Amino acid sequence: MSTLRQEISRRATGEGFSAARIVTLSPDPRQAERLRLFIAEGRNASMAWMAETEARRADPLVLWPEARTAIVLAQNYGQDLDPFERLRDKGSGVISFYALNRDYHTLVKGKLKRIAQWLKHRTKAEVKVFIDTAPLMEKPLAQKAGLGWQGKHTNLVSRDIGSWFFIGTIFTEAEIEPDAAEEDHCGTCRACLDVCPTGAFPAPYQLDARRCISYLTIEHDGHIDAEFRPAMGNRIYGCDDCLAACPWNKFAQAAREAKLVARAELTAPRLADLLALDDAAFRALFTVSAVKRIGRDRFIRNVLIAAGNSGEHALVPQVTTLLADPAPTVRAMAVWALARLLAKPDFAALRNQRMNSETDAQVRREWETA
Repeated sequence: MSTLRQEISRRATGEGFSAARIVTLSPDPRQAERLRLFIAEGRNASMAWMAETEARRADPLVLWPEARTAIVLAQNYGQDLDPFERLRDKGSGVISFYALNRDYHTLVKGKLKRIAQWLKHRTKAEVKVFIDTAPLMEKPLAQKAGLGWQGKHTNLVSRDIGSWFFIGTIFTEAEIEPDAAEEDHCGTCRACLDVCPTGAFPAPYQLDARRCISYLTIEHDGHIDAEFRPAMGNRIYGCDDCLAACPWNKFAQAAREAKLVARAELTAPRLADLLALDDAAFRALFTVSAVKRIGRDRFIRNVLIAAGNSGEHALVPQVTTLLADPAPTVRAMAVWALARLLAKPDFAALRNQRMNSETDAQVRREWETA
């Protein structure tokens, strides 16, 4: 007769998960202190919700006191693409691997709910499912469950499947025999730290979101500091560099879930095409993608930075058109991009012609400092 653990593993495999591990829920003072310091030092940047939910993040039992066990699952989203090769084509934009097809939140949550409902029926114990929108420190929990370990880039790494995977979690009131925790296997390697374009890692195992391109292009609303723009290159949504540099990804495989396999039109979209997107066209292109949630204006802001880094003078007419965009963040980055694409006399003439008609203070500063 199969054990409950074996049944869970079979269910997880049937839903397309690459791995499932089990951990007994308990307070973790060490992780709680790491979270406290992260927030106290301001490394959560503008993500105020991390501070607002600190108590629940610090202890999973605050999130649900009756829970006894967590089942932590890995959903592979690896792509049959070279992440560094895409960075070399300056006329195209680079979207993070995880966002090249369907928004994973709905997809993974649906799978978790099916397993959870089966588990509830099987054990008669209450269940809850969590994806990364919940106030749960899923990566430390996954390490305690043996799914992988948090590498020096703070992401989870598995010896079996690398690090291109989402984490989904099921809490249950049932007590289930746990797996052994995973140990750190980074050794002396620091490839993920050294590859970061903006120096977002002040030390191994520490991340400063204020310098992270993933944060800047996705979570950060408003203007991106000029300090970081050249280093962003053609990354227009997220950054995979620290993951891509990890040697353990030699064990990674391309996703078998069709809804996570990269859509052809998103693998290397031309900047010229993206600059032409109005709100309706943006929503149509990214209708089922995680990219949609940042909105057209923030996305075009990112594309304009990529245009400024491209060296492609052919983009000047489209960028110039965006000087009249309703969104100040878009207009500001259009100014910056033109300062990079035009010869100095041509940009000076354009500034004399356009700056005095600008009403937004930040956009005027871009004209003045470009």
